Amino acid sequence: MGRKRVLVYRALPARQLMRIKQVHDVVCADPRIDGQMQAFQDALGSVHGMIGSSYVIDEALLLRAPHLEVVSSISVGVDKYQLDALHRRGIVLCHTPGVLTEAVADLLFAMVLTTSRRVLELAGYVRAGHWIKNISEDLYGWNVYGKTLGILGYGRIGQALARRAALGFDMSVLYHTRGGAPRVPLIKSPESDAPPDAMAGKAQAVELVVLLAQSDFVVVVLPLTAQTRGMIGEHAFSIMKRGAILINGARGPIVDEAALIGALDSGQLRAAGLDVFDIEPLPGDSPLRTHPKVLALPHIGSATHETREAMAEMATSNLLLALAGQAPLAIYPTAPAR
Repeated sequence: MGRKRVLVYRALPARQLMRIKQVHDVVCADPRIDGQMQAFQDALGSVHGMIGSSYVIDEALLLRAPHLEVVSSISVGVDKYQLDALHRRGIVLCHTPGVLTEAVADLLFAMVLTTSRRVLELAGYVRAGHWIKNISEDLYGWNVYGKTLGILGYGRIGQALARRAALGFDMSVLYHTRGGAPRVPLIKSPESDAPPDAMAGKAQAVELVVLLAQSDFVVVVLPLTAQTRGMIGEHAFSIMKRGAILINGARGPIVDEAALIGALDSGQLRAAGLDVFDIEPLPGDSPLRTHPKVLALPHIGSATHETREAMAEMATSNLLLALAGQAPLAIYPTAPAR
């Protein structure tokens, strides 16, 4: 196999970049960084592989990359990729499921705890010097232990979250997967996805309206699709238990942000924890930045040193295997669902 040309369009750890350079010619150009767009565009005409994330790969871009064989995404979600265009060209799309599961589930449950116990708000209370006597009832939080957790999406992350809730906090777990559940990716060792025996009977599949009406916490871990875009809006909020808490760790457009603010202001929702937004980074004039009932985080679900390294390693392996004509560790199917 001869050397091929690879476009790295998001920074890779040095060790992973060296793995690629040992066998292929590499161009590093991130189109989101000032001064690098031209180099990115110039490279498209000769590349066989691309590796990166968080940049739209659509038909217009693919037309400028006639030799492209594989796109390796350093992410699980594939909403930045035009799947039908990739399919028509026969371009392999790889992603990184599995390696970020536990880190994301950790953060999601941390958001459940933080919003319910008002951790951020009360930490600010102390920092501002207001703690001069025992807090009054109006600053109390609410229990998490023994409550009901509703999970929208029950893939790897949803199941990991369910384990934390059911086994660690004796919570009742409801989940819903219909209406835009992801197509099952082609990934080696699928047996690792099976929930442990300890979870048998501890999570119940229910219809969406049941989950919304009965859950004290609703956590969104669905992929962004045409079916899930705007799925959690005014109607969904009206069904939810009054005083429930919403956590979104999936994709921003799944939740109607204007409707969310209305539900928070009316008291229908007690709080919201958001790691994702319609526009990222969150605009300076967004009311979500400073809303007193919102915990807003900068899309950090997988942002641990160990997890980001593992994602980069898996994405690099996917790229190298595909360019060598071998089966990658994780292919996302681009063919239309039947």
